Amino acid sequence: MQIEPAEYRQRREKLMSKIGNGTAIFRSAPTAVMHNDVEYIFRQDSDFYYLTGFNEAEAVAVFAPHHEEHNFVLFVQPKNPEKETWTGYLLGVEAAKEQLGADEVYPIDELDEKLPQYLQKAEKIYYHLGRDRQFNATILRHWQMLMRGYQKHGIGPMVLESTNTILHPLRQVKSPTEIEFIRHATAISAEAQNRAFAFSQPGRYEYEIQAEIEHTFRLKGAIGPAYPTIVASGVNSCILHYIENNRQLQDGDLLLIDAGCSYGYYNGDITRTFPVGGKFTTEQKIIYELVLDAQQQAIEQVKPGNPYNLFHDTAVRVLVEGLMELGLLVGDIEEIIEEEKYKPFYMHRTGHWLGLDVHDSGGYKYNEEDWYILQPGNILTVEPGIYIGPNIKPVEGQPEVPERWRGIGIRIEDDVLVTNSGNEVLTAAVPKSVAAMER
Repeated sequence: MQIEPAEYRQRREKLMSKIGNGTAIFRSAPTAVMHNDVEYIFRQDSDFYYLTGFNEAEAVAVFAPHHEEHNFVLFVQPKNPEKETWTGYLLGVEAAKEQLGADEVYPIDELDEKLPQYLQKAEKIYYHLGRDRQFNATILRHWQMLMRGYQKHGIGPMVLESTNTILHPLRQVKSPTEIEFIRHATAISAEAQNRAFAFSQPGRYEYEIQAEIEHTFRLKGAIGPAYPTIVASGVNSCILHYIENNRQLQDGDLLLIDAGCSYGYYNGDITRTFPVGGKFTTEQKIIYELVLDAQQQAIEQVKPGNPYNLFHDTAVRVLVEGLMELGLLVGDIEEIIEEEKYKPFYMHRTGHWLGLDVHDSGGYKYNEEDWYILQPGNILTVEPGIYIGPNIKPVEGQPEVPERWRGIGIRIEDDVLVTNSGNEVLTAAVPKSVAAMER
């Protein structure tokens, strides 16, 4: 599977149609050190990759639709046989121009010299001040130099604006090709989840389950995990981002697995919770059925025309009603929801965008009051949960939690595509009914 050059070109054209007489600048991801002189495997910045498909470090992409000759410009590492012997082949200047469709390509060490020609006639610079402080300083320095010359020349960018405002709405709606990549990522993720369910049993360690999951990812052609794999048994299931994965599974435990792979930079994200010994306890089953009901009702609200927040509000109401029926919450339901008195049991949102990033780009609201309206091509997760930690402390005025409920943590998560007529659960290949979770 691959994204054709024509699609990258269309993405760049859409971007440039929005920036008009401005210039947009994107920086490749920095390399990251694991320890001493050992680096992590390089992972390209998602915005940069979305526009170029280029997977090398030390690169800059410039978009200047107002320039007479060069609208799309790249700065890349030049060929270097000695360096390539140690760290791998580089595309180089000449091949980058031919293969990536740039109007001009320069060596990265010529950035300071060449960049001003693409900025001096721009009305605005689009650049997101990210984590690369050194490159932030480079852009700010060029901008300040151009502003100083504005009074003399009468042209130049007086405004610096984040690229997020123009690019991320484009990324929010997936193309057919992107959807197929995510289908593939979710299919591999589903196979790994099903493998983990079959492999899990009392006596195994959490890291053994993790190994089976990540072995499946690589075996099926994924880059690897989309995020640190969560294999949380017993009370660990009440820790949202538990990644130690070193506890031995016990009969009577719940096992919460939150795992997904990255395929071609596109990601899957699935959570299932099931009893290690094959049967839920009475309390575990009650909480599981409540979370499942909340998820199913929330998924029904994922459809075009609905505001983004509706599926979250739906899940919250179902969970609160259920917790009130169990006596774990008391009072007026509207007050409990309004004042978020349920937060000790459910402290996160019900989902997020999914794509090149696991928590993908794109706003959730148009302004302070109005939520984004779902449209075909959006992909999001739906993941309600209830977490009754061993040391849970309810808010003032709420009852203490009886011991029999403590230590139960359950989350159920699926990846959902908004279609023209409703939605499609991309991760439906992983069962989640009570009958399927027991054995």
